[in-house]
Amino acid sequence: MTACASVSAQPTHAADQFVVANGIRLRFRDEGRGPAVLLVHGWTLDLEMWDPQVSALRDSFRLVRLDRRGHGLSRGIPAPERDSEDLAALCKHLGLRRVALLGMSQGVRAVLGLACAAPEQVDALILDGPPPLDAVSDPEVPLERYAALVRTRGIEAIREEWARHPLMQLRTRNPKTRALLAAMIARYPGEDLRRAVSRGEAGARPPLESLSSPTLVLSGAYDLASRKRSAWQLTTRLSHAELAEIPGAGHMPNLDRPDTYSRLYREFLTHHCPPATC
Repeated sequence: MTACASVSAQPTHAADQFVVANGIRLRFRDEGRGPAVLLVHGWTLDLEMWDPQVSALRDSFRLVRLDRRGHGLSRGIPAPERDSEDLAALCKHLGLRRVALLGMSQGVRAVLGLACAAPEQVDALILDGPPPLDAVSDPEVPLERYAALVRTRGIEAIREEWARHPLMQLRTRNPKTRALLAAMIARYPGEDLRRAVSRGEAGARPPLESLSSPTLVLSGAYDLASRKRSAWQLTTRLSHAELAEIPGAGHMPNLDRPDTYSRLYREFLTHHCPPATC
């Protein structure tokens, strides 16, 4: 069962709102007009990663984005196995009966969880840089090492090392974009590492083959080979999926190539999520 209630909080931005979902206070923003799209970020990031897409697409879509529990300004401990419940609670709170879902990296698990739990609610899926969904954990992210490091050297050491990780490398030289990424990493609280809490990567594996929503799977051309392989494998498992690669981009193509990313986003969702049905 999900529960959601508004709470009073001092916003850090005019668009910030806060809600209590399943006992956890979450920050979210709800901007734009048109078919509703729920945007879900990856590990150590937060809702501000979607700033370029909101600027480009708010004229045509209602863009709802949140800080997942334990990220950004949301409270709690990161728990990927609970993220889909939080998304469902937020949708209920906002009265969203039909949505498109965009998940990035670890956020792919959250949107797939919601799509499998409530397929009648989901019009379309965009899956960006998916992790290996059948693995117990992501072999590219050394969580045990990071947990040990946070105990001995503190959260700043983790932030500095993670900022150098291949998954966090931007191809763009835009200083504002680079500052945006640095600020998100600096906001990451790291409670899952401090408390040695599993991120629940194994979890219940959703029956992907049963999903019928139109799906766009994205990869940056310079993303890690393992992530590009996961994107291809995911595309083969879904019945109505297409694969696209964004040139000149790494693991965060929405930041590296925001114009290309937003154009693909607009074209795909305009085709599969017309206003009359969303």
